[in-house]
Amino acid sequence: MKLKKMVLGSALLLTAALSSVSVQAADKVRFATEGAWAPFNFIDSAGKPQGFDVDIARALCAKMAADCEIVTQDWDGLIPGLKVRKFDAIIASMSITEERLKVVDFTNKYYSGGLRFMGRVGEKFDLTNLKGKTIGAQRATLGAQFLEDNFTGKADLKFYDNQDNVYLDLESGRLDIVLSDELPTYNWLKTSKDGAKFEFKGDAFMKTDNIAVAVRKNDKKLKDQINKALDAILADGTYQKINAKYFPFSIY
Repeated sequence: MKLKKMVLGSALLLTAALSSVSVQAADKVRFATEGAWAPFNFIDSAGKPQGFDVDIARALCAKMAADCEIVTQDWDGLIPGLKVRKFDAIIASMSITEERLKVVDFTNKYYSGGLRFMGRVGEKFDLTNLKGKTIGAQRATLGAQFLEDNFTGKADLKFYDNQDNVYLDLESGRLDIVLSDELPTYNWLKTSKDGAKFEFKGDAFMKTDNIAVAVRKNDKKLKDQINKALDAILADGTYQKINAKYFPFSIY
């Protein structure tokens, strides 16, 4: 009888150990961000990803009690990388769009934004007629899509792999005006070396732009876990502390 109990006990311990390993493996979550969209995601002097998106990812991981890894990926490779399982979720200030919903699923929003034009201080633009002007935006963004839909043939359009290159061409005079998300542009105007030379042109629009975490199609388990964790950081004040670190107003 003692031997049977020992064997049974050992079996139970083995089952528990295997179960524990399985849970830990399931709770390993790899978040991908771009690393070139300050203040939401950028690479610090130590070569590590930082920013609002990254802080939100870490807070979500803490609530999910998950073992998380945050990796960087060029913008154009984010959705393809998610689909081939290079990572499990994208937290890179990605807007929910009908086109993207065809290939990925999104969690609830974790902030909202809008689009806004920006150019050199004092230069006058008729934003309803930009013929003869060169306008820049980051490729594969809502800003780029808006320009293609509304200004093709009406202005010279230039698209870039990342937002830093948009700013560089604006500073050098190769662009007259840029169109981007209002919030990272606000940060650039306030904190960059050359930001004081530029200003917003016109009001923000498309302010119903909702930003969320992207997961693979039908990954309901991870989507639900992230939504539950997001509700928790909104309820306990964690989200508000992260928000205040980057903006003096709510972006939710």
